[in-house]
Amino acid sequence: MLDFFQSIGGFIMTPLYYVISAILVGFHKVWGAAFGPETGVAWVLSIICLTLVIRILLIPLFVKQIKSSRNMQLIQPKVKELQKKYGHDREKLAQETMALYKETGTNPFASCLPIILQMPIFLALFRLIDQAAKKPGSPKGLMTEQLNRQFGDAVFLGAKISDTFLSTDLIGVRILAAVLVLSMTATTFLTQRQLMSKNMPADALSGPYAQQQKLLLYVLPLVFAVGGIAFPVGVLFYWTTSNLWTMGQQFYVIRNNPAPGTPAFKAKQDRDKAKAARKGVKPDAEVSQEDLDAAEAARVEQERRTAQRQQPKRQTRSQRKKP
Repeated sequence: MLDFFQSIGGFIMTPLYYVISAILVGFHKVWGAAFGPETGVAWVLSIICLTLVIRILLIPLFVKQIKSSRNMQLIQPKVKELQKKYGHDREKLAQETMALYKETGTNPFASCLPIILQMPIFLALFRLIDQAAKKPGSPKGLMTEQLNRQFGDAVFLGAKISDTFLSTDLIGVRILAAVLVLSMTATTFLTQRQLMSKNMPADALSGPYAQQQKLLLYVLPLVFAVGGIAFPVGVLFYWTTSNLWTMGQQFYVIRNNPAPGTPAFKAKQDRDKAKAARKGVKPDAEVSQEDLDAAEAARVEQERRTAQRQQPKRQTRSQRKKP
């Protein structure tokens, strides 16, 4: 049975080793030419660039996550109504809630998808670094023995890329690892806190969805803090960079496209009004000028499509002959 699961794991991870190592080696050629192929700077920058490539590829999933999270926030009043109506019947409540999710195109677990999909990539990078440090003569993916030795022995700020907080007694290495673990933990917490404090309406701050968000707020940083002391320095750079990307991406979305009824939405309305006032425009008190422009554009587009769908009335032969 163990061999079966190992074969399944190898079947899944082997393609990832090739993909991750191909991106890593490609960037290492660039940074290695600039700083030297054996330097820690070249390998750390390659890991950071790898992270950015992965996060760019995950942007469509992030957009889906944002839409689903917004739907979860907006349907909370309906969820509460269902809880009041079917609170005595758990099976019926579950059926009606799932029907509501399906009707609104909402996935209650969408907020976890980016983390779930990144875990195999995280494990692949972890194994590449571990292999480079412990078995440089058995490279994985597109890593060669020479690259493995460079990767495993590369030093950045006094610490090897493959060092962990637990694997060394050197104070400098432990300080660097601790700083990276704290950075990874803090950015995880702040990203989730940013979502809850800025882009969740008051109705969404209670109930099952709020409990799920609070669980993510406190449990995820704790998991990363405990597990982080066993992560190699290179993996800590990957995850911290990924968290910083998430914070910036989420900040941009919340600022420019916030959910209605949230503090971020009110802040955007205030900015739109101030901008309109500077230009001498007086938009509606409750709707920003951008919303009005979008609505007008949608109306024009709908009229255009309607006109295209309209077919000319059929005429008799005598009518067609008339001038």
